[in-house]
Amino acid sequence: MTGRSRVMWQAIVVAALLSLVASAAAYAQLKKGSHAAPSTETKPKVDEKAYKAALDRIPTPKKPYDPWSQVHEPEPTAKPAGKSN
Repeated sequence: MTGRSRVMWQAIVVAALLSLVASAAAYAQLKKGSHAAPSTETKPKVDEKAYKAALDRIPTPKKPYDPWSQVHEPEPTAKPAGKSN
């Protein structure tokens, strides 16, 4: 083999080895995450009456929440009912 073809052949082998290492790592991650989902029996049962009672205990706000309240410009104040320009 000539020098140039030998270097090209080595580059191909190195690329193949790197792709094998990368695919092996990806395969290992897939295997690690493939555990079966826990059965529904192990999940705690939700008591519907207690859930609705808890929702009823939450107080209703007097004013609706405005997440942009700090960004809005202040509301214009009403003009006095005397003079108009």
